[in-house]
Amino acid sequence: MAFIHDDFLLSNDAARTLYHEHAAKQPIYDYHCHLPPADLAANRSFGNLFEVWLEGDHYKWRAMRANGVDETYCTGDADPYDKFLAFARTVPHTIRNPLYHWTHLELQRYFGIDLLLSEDTAKEVWDEANRQLASMNVKAILDKFDVALIGTTDDPADTLEHHKALAHDKPYDTAVYPAFRPDKTHNLADAKAFAAYVRSIEQASGVACDTLDGFLDAVAQRHAFFHQMGSRLSDHGLTHVPAVDCSESDAHRIFGRAREGLNIDPIDQDKFTVYMMLFFGKLDSDAGWTKQLHLGAMRNNNAWAFERLGPDTGFDSIGDYPQGEGLSAYLGTLAGREQMPRTILYNLNPADNYLFATMIGNFQDGRTVGKVQYGSGWWFLDQKEGMTWQLNALSNLGLLTRFVGMLTDSRSFLSYPRHEYFRRLLCDMLGRDVEAGELPRDLAMLGRVVENICFHNAKGYFQMALGPKYA
Repeated sequence: MAFIHDDFLLSNDAARTLYHEHAAKQPIYDYHCHLPPADLAANRSFGNLFEVWLEGDHYKWRAMRANGVDETYCTGDADPYDKFLAFARTVPHTIRNPLYHWTHLELQRYFGIDLLLSEDTAKEVWDEANRQLASMNVKAILDKFDVALIGTTDDPADTLEHHKALAHDKPYDTAVYPAFRPDKTHNLADAKAFAAYVRSIEQASGVACDTLDGFLDAVAQRHAFFHQMGSRLSDHGLTHVPAVDCSESDAHRIFGRAREGLNIDPIDQDKFTVYMMLFFGKLDSDAGWTKQLHLGAMRNNNAWAFERLGPDTGFDSIGDYPQGEGLSAYLGTLAGREQMPRTILYNLNPADNYLFATMIGNFQDGRTVGKVQYGSGWWFLDQKEGMTWQLNALSNLGLLTRFVGMLTDSRSFLSYPRHEYFRRLLCDMLGRDVEAGELPRDLAMLGRVVENICFHNAKGYFQMALGPKYA
């Protein structure tokens, strides 16, 4: 039997029924990812397996470095096949790392390759995958995996030219929308970089940003532009929500200094972040959007590597920041102002699982089903254990049946089997409960729960238009 087989991760009959008859048939609603809009607009074809699989993948780079692979074969300028071969040599050492499952699941689902990847099989895998890639562009991938929607991650200053092209040409059955990621609007750690960013917002919006009021008007204009482009999603990447207050006078003072490129002390940095996050809460609420908060990443730990290679190259960790007080105050202020949008909370430190799973219950409004969501395991937690922890915490402390499900959070077009991975884990969890007598053996009822978590809950929750195939 092949390693990746029809019943992979499904340990009992109930799980197998739930997966094959319900989960596997659902389209993919990938509401948060980092796929390049340029590649989507161009319907990119990939020259070889390196381009589609290893280009920009810091998960793989981390494993390769741990296996003694020189940086030349990770982010460097080595030959593409030599980089792939270095990864192939690493794969046998990733036993029990999620990369081992993902690697073989992706090889099987995209290319029908059942070989275990290693140095010995690398050439055969390379040649066969490349042969198939010759006729496998982005459209073929989206069609193959029945992707109903993609939500990319985009800066407010972005022209969204690629999204404009996609909206005009409509090359896919898949709906593609930008998500508003305004982290740079309140990152004052480098005041000179912030001053330059203010100028980019000014240029994109055509609104003068000499004052904080002008800056807020310009950012709101960009938010409205994203709305015109079909977006109904914002996303924020923070270490934590600071537990501070910020007055109007403080916000004006801090902005004025930062716009001039003057250094801002950490307390004022936190104050301005809170001020802007409350502003974004109002924008999202007024526009009927969903806000996503990705909290807890400790980024760019290796200063030497960051200086050489830049961000997003595999030198980030789970942080141990205090999350509760600031998050509660932030959501409470929005709720008190009646400016609370639909919100998804994602934690990166598993120690915060129960904190986040209980926090969502504090701000449900009794009108919107599942208004505040505990988001799926992401980054270091989007693996078997992390996803299972998240599902258990949500089940114990909230309503699993209202969960909006999985996302890829990936830069790779080969990541869609992560939805399958999640679905198999979900079905196995429910199936185990059935076999243990902890859930009724009503597989039709449980099948509807699975179908909703895999697709229908997200479709209703985000309220973004889908193409005719999925509407």
